[in-house]
Amino acid sequence: MCRSDLISERHFFILKYLDLVDLLFSVQRQESIIITPFTKQVVAIIAAIPEGKVMTYGQIAALAGSPRAARQVVRILHSMSRKERLPWHRVVNAKGEVAIPDDESRMMQENELISEGVEFQMDGTIDLIRFRHEPDPDWLLHHLVAKEDADADADADADADADK
Repeated sequence: MCRSDLISERHFFILKYLDLVDLLFSVQRQESIIITPFTKQVVAIIAAIPEGKVMTYGQIAALAGSPRAARQVVRILHSMSRKERLPWHRVVNAKGEVAIPDDESRMMQENELISEGVEFQMDGTIDLIRFRHEPDPDWLLHHLVAKEDADADADADADADADK
C-alpha cells in the first residue's frame, strides 16, 4: 500500500468520524430546541415546497410572520431538516445562490435541484422569477393547518402511549 492510499484511507475515516460526530451533536441540538409557533410554521412551509421550485430564507421567514428572521430560518433548517425530513435543498439565499460554503454539500444541493428540473444560470444562480415558489395564502393556510393537525395527532398518540 503506497503513502497516498494510506492518506486517502485515513482521510475517508476521518470524514466518516466527523459525520458521526455531527450527527450526534445535531440529534442533541434537536432535543434541546424549543418548538415555537414560528418554528412550526417554518417547518411546514419548507416541507410544502414543491419539487422543481425553491424559496429563499427571507421569503420563508416573512411567510411565517417574521420578515427579519432569515437567519433563524437557517438555524431551524440546519437543526431540524434531518428529523423532519425537510427538502433542505429547495431553500436558497435572496440572490438565488446555494449558500452552503462546504463544496461537497454545495454540489449535493445543486445536484438535487438539477435532478428536479431547476436550472442554474451561467453565474451559478437560480432564476428566482422562474423557479421561486410563491404559495397563495389559501394554499399556505391549508398546509399550516394540516401540519398543526398532524402535530396534535402525534402529541395525542404520544400521550396515549405514555399513559399505558
